[in-house]
Amino acid sequence: MEILARILLAIVIVFLVPLAAHAVWWSTRDDLAPDWGSADWSSARLLAPPAAKPEALVYVYAARTGRWKGIFAHHSWIVVKEKNAARYTRYDKVGWGRPVRTDGWPPDGRWFSNAPELVVAIEGEAAERLVPRVREAVKSYPHGEWGGYRAWPGPNSNTFVAHVMREVPELGAPLPPTALGKDWHPTGQIVGLTPSRTGIELSFGGLLGFAVGWVEGIEVNFLGLVAGIDLRRPALKLPGWGRIGLAAA
Repeated sequence: MEILARILLAIVIVFLVPLAAHAVWWSTRDDLAPDWGSADWSSARLLAPPAAKPEALVYVYAARTGRWKGIFAHHSWIVVKEKNAARYTRYDKVGWGRPVRTDGWPPDGRWFSNAPELVVAIEGEAAERLVPRVREAVKSYPHGEWGGYRAWPGPNSNTFVAHVMREVPELGAPLPPTALGKDWHPTGQIVGLTPSRTGIELSFGGLLGFAVGWVEGIEVNFLGLVAGIDLRRPALKLPGWGRIGLAAA
């Protein structure tokens, strides 16, 4: 019983207290969109026009989701462009219709009025080599059919981006700890390499898990909430708050 009490206390301190604190802070915001229709989905003007940025690129963005879900979750997506291409291509997974969408929103668009943050930025010759592989990884995503979306624990938008990052480990950065669903795997796939292939992870359907890797750092997953430490780019990873420390990209 003493061991169980200590485990429960650790869960409260590590997972529930930070999440509750973030929920209180989130509730004080006066700039939250009340619904989908009134939210701002326009460009956050983070990307230059394609003609002004001729080099190839692969970017991964993440932005807080809307309303109460923004307390603990980000939505992530992928942007690519070939060298001298006239346009960017954006890939998302969403929860209605055919899940995987191409260019559903501006490449650097706000998500439910929340400005995106840059998770991965690769440009130039390295990006030229990776863009075709990213496009192939998008095509190979195994949960892109109608009905292939589940907000929690997955597969969702972050499961989709995590799949691409597994297929293209040279992207070399972890999704935010608040990318709920990034650790989801099909039933039976419990032990494997982290997306960067620099470590090992243990995942029980995205509900419980543990990961340790050079890129991902140390992460503990409890019901989709992630706490941990990034050693490569020093930072704490806290439920609700996400990374507190050096930026991932």
